[in-house]
Amino acid sequence: MQQKLIHFLEQPRVVNTIMAVIIFNAVLLGMETSKPIMARAGGLILLLDKLCLAVFVTELVAKIIAYRTRFFRNGWNLFDFVIVGLSLVPAAQGFTALRALRILRVLRLISATPRLRRVVEGFISALPGMGSVFLLMALIFYIGAVIATKLFSEAFPQWFGTLGQSGYSLFQIMTLESWSMGIVRPVMEVFPYAWLFFIPFIMVTTFAVVNLLVGLIVNSMQDAHSEEENAETGAYRDEVTARLSAIEQRLDALLAEQKK
Repeated sequence: MQQKLIHFLEQPRVVNTIMAVIIFNAVLLGMETSKPIMARAGGLILLLDKLCLAVFVTELVAKIIAYRTRFFRNGWNLFDFVIVGLSLVPAAQGFTALRALRILRVLRLISATPRLRRVVEGFISALPGMGSVFLLMALIFYIGAVIATKLFSEAFPQWFGTLGQSGYSLFQIMTLESWSMGIVRPVMEVFPYAWLFFIPFIMVTTFAVVNLLVGLIVNSMQDAHSEEENAETGAYRDEVTARLSAIEQRLDALLAEQKK
């Protein structure tokens, strides 16, 4: 019974059906944000949303029955369990904000899609290296914020009046969002040599540190993909070896019978 249930849950048509329900439910949750649509078909949309939730709960219960304790040893299963559990939180008694988190059900596509899982696993494996890069960036921002506050706070208090305002302005500059006409050029009208500060800051943060983060993530994703390919290759090699061994044993048995 247990093996039959596992085989049923792992069938491609079942997995694809769950993915289709996830996408359909995401569309329904988006429709709930439209007042005209809810005024016309709000009851039907809420009913379909409950049916989708019932499908997710049934799937989780079936997996728990099939895999038993192994279910809770898989991180992706725990992820699905938490996401669906948040959807079961009652809307009343101050939990309205948590009910808005129902849209997180869309994230179940990650656990249902191997390629998306590789992306997330690569990102997670890159976190230790990213921590060092974030620390480096924090030091650069702190130094830059102190310098900018001391240099430009009196003339431009709205951007560099405090350490926090300077940090936020430098973050905007790092993202290259209205950095030139919005901040740097007005500052340069009062401080003509301000470019000596801003240009090196942009070069270090935007083009060096940020690209270093991207490189770490890409490298981790490639490593995760290589590990998965190696695992698949190893499993295939073991299967071929087992089949060859079985054929060899049959040939030995046939030869032994012929000798007799």
